[in-house]
Amino acid sequence: MTVQRGRPRLLFARNFFANPRGVGSVIPSSRRLTQRMMAAVDWTTARTIVEYGPGTGVVTRAVLARMAPEARLFAFETNSEFVAYLQRSIADPRLTVIDGSAETVAAVLAAAGLASCDAAVSSLPFSIMPTRVRLRIVAATAAVLVPGAPFVGYQYSTRWVRELRRAFDHVTVRFEPRNWPPAFVFVARREG
Repeated sequence: MTVQRGRPRLLFARNFFANPRGVGSVIPSSRRLTQRMMAAVDWTTARTIVEYGPGTGVVTRAVLARMAPEARLFAFETNSEFVAYLQRSIADPRLTVIDGSAETVAAVLAAAGLASCDAAVSSLPFSIMPTRVRLRIVAATAAVLVPGAPFVGYQYSTRWVRELRRAFDHVTVRFEPRNWPPAFVFVARREG
């Protein structure tokens, strides 16, 4: 299916204005921000990837472009309009769009016969979501990632990084000015 140019941005903006705490930004991630996030993943070995908050699929498409042919991507989205849009606009058998919270990542992987994943990529607005939800997602992610695998994402604030450091052994944060608004890219890994 061909997607009209501008339609994804309008869908994204409309959902931001309807629920700014759920979407987090008025426009999708920039190409530069997406590239910085993708650099944190070893695409030669990643076979099971989870994505949180795919929105209209900017990061999803970047992940799919780098994934191996036999790899699988599970994209967790709680916004029903975004879920429907992703299912209509991305025809890739490696992608499974989950209409649900990233908190359920372990159960979703288990239902697919998987115990773990090789990378987690996030566009969720952790800095502004309820603390209890954020903590459950971080703990669930730490539990399903294989040792050394990255949990990568971005935020517009570094306020919540302390919580991330409690669940992961190594956390790096880098500033990406070529995004609107400028963002902080985090990469978290645990040893085992």
